[in-house]
Amino acid sequence: MNKLPKIDRQREHQANERTFLAWLRTSIALIGFGFAIARFGLFLHQLNLAITQQEPLVHPLFNSENLGIVLVITGIVTIALAAWRYNQVFWQIERGDYQPHRLSIWIITGVVMIFGFLSIPILLLRNPVSSRPTSAFTQPPSPKKLQ
Repeated sequence: MNKLPKIDRQREHQANERTFLAWLRTSIALIGFGFAIARFGLFLHQLNLAITQQEPLVHPLFNSENLGIVLVITGIVTIALAAWRYNQVFWQIERGDYQPHRLSIWIITGVVMIFGFLSIPILLLRNPVSSRPTSAFTQPPSPKKLQ
């Protein structure tokens, strides 16, 4: 069952654990970015509302809140895939028949690239801010108040 010396198996298991922790950090980053994108979109929405005094138009499907939620879900799924892959490699090391698979690397790379491309229009297609003064802070004082 164990073809490798004990020290080599130990190194392989430690490498497997480091790989799992790298996937875990990636998952945490995806969740963090998702949370930040969703909250920052809410902040921009409120800022636009405060400046223009009008409810800004938000696309019902393609908006920062939905992108953030999808990124958080992707991060959670990535954690599950990382744990599954860690366990699979663990048993392959124990049996001495490790076979590397690059499919999960390509899938995660593609998913992150797609979300990166989806975030570009959210950044570029902002509603223009009205140039007319609507706030009490931006309106010139009335002549009656100056007297």
